[in-house]
Amino acid sequence: MSLSNSLGLLGRKVGMMRLFTDDGDAVPVTVVDVSNNRVTQVKTQENDGYVALQVTFGARKASRVSKPQAGHLAKAGVEAGEIIQEFRVAADTAAQYKAGASVPVTAVFAVGQKVDVQGTTIGKGFAGTIKRHHFGSQRASHGNSRSHNVPGSISMAQDPGRVFPGKRMSGHLGDDTVTTQNLDVIRIDEARQLLLIKGAVPGSKGGFVTVRPAIKAKASKGAN
Repeated sequence: MSLSNSLGLLGRKVGMMRLFTDDGDAVPVTVVDVSNNRVTQVKTQENDGYVALQVTFGARKASRVSKPQAGHLAKAGVEAGEIIQEFRVAADTAAQYKAGASVPVTAVFAVGQKVDVQGTTIGKGFAGTIKRHHFGSQRASHGNSRSHNVPGSISMAQDPGRVFPGKRMSGHLGDDTVTTQNLDVIRIDEARQLLLIKGAVPGSKGGFVTVRPAIKAKASKGAN
């Protein structure tokens, strides 16, 4: 569930490309497909105790949908999607939508707006300390015997005699939910419902992402 009280969109990371400005500068952008976002439920203070819009994205075979979820979607008259998520919104925003309504990209975002993009980073499997925590390797010669890329001592001798939780050591890397904040919307393709966002967003090509209005965007200079 979104922590900010603003409507966002679900989408899929298509890949990266670059745009050229009128001055000839290259701007690296990530293309995010946010087409066919549709409302599956409008939650109200009276019925649910809070106000939110439940949105789904993508398409899924009917055989791959559980019976409870199929009934929930049939009640709203919405095709089953691949992902479903809620966005806490203000009551007046929720009143603008009904179950089954689509949410166009231009209703939520505009060119030049700051956004936060959340996704799942690429999994790297089991990794050593150098790759996982950016440690420096040891000397390549002069008495170093097969210890070039090992972490070395972990500094736990007789006292305290144990390794404290959170010690930076080898382990699983990647496959984490990460939010990249304050990215710029460079262009919106309204016909194909695409967002072109400056910079890189978490995840691999084809991965699902959530795009929300930025919650930590700084006011521009001179603004009241």
